[in-house]
Amino acid sequence: QVQLVESGGGLVQAGDSLRLSCAASGRAFSTYAAGWFRQAPGKEREFVAGINSSGSMTHYADSVKGRFTISRDNAKNSVYLQMNDLKPEDTAVYYCAATQPLIAGVVVVIDTRYDYWGQGTQVTVSS
Repeated sequence: QVQLVESGGGLVQAGDSLRLSCAASGRAFSTYAAGWFRQAPGKEREFVAGINSSGSMTHYADSVKGRFTISRDNAKNSVYLQMNDLKPEDTAVYYCAATQPLIAGVVVVIDTRYDYWGQGTQVTVSS
């Protein structure tokens, strides 16, 4: 069982940066793949970035590639999302997710494959 708590959201202007954090409780978090998803009003939840259990592999949505960076610190049971050059279209509730994949070491990009979710943190980017 893993519990996830996101933090770091807020209201910023276009071009600014934010760093989201996801603190995990529970055992063996280093065996979990993790990801960030977002959901804007009236839209479906979408994949933003994913990282494998060791942090050696990452994957990004095309819309954030080159601007966002996902990382993790297994010693601190935490996952991060560094968001640079934010745009109004990045406005959404951002969710952290975690799962133990069937194949060790992979990045998981499909939301239905994740077993644990945080409560979300709001990111609002004004133009």
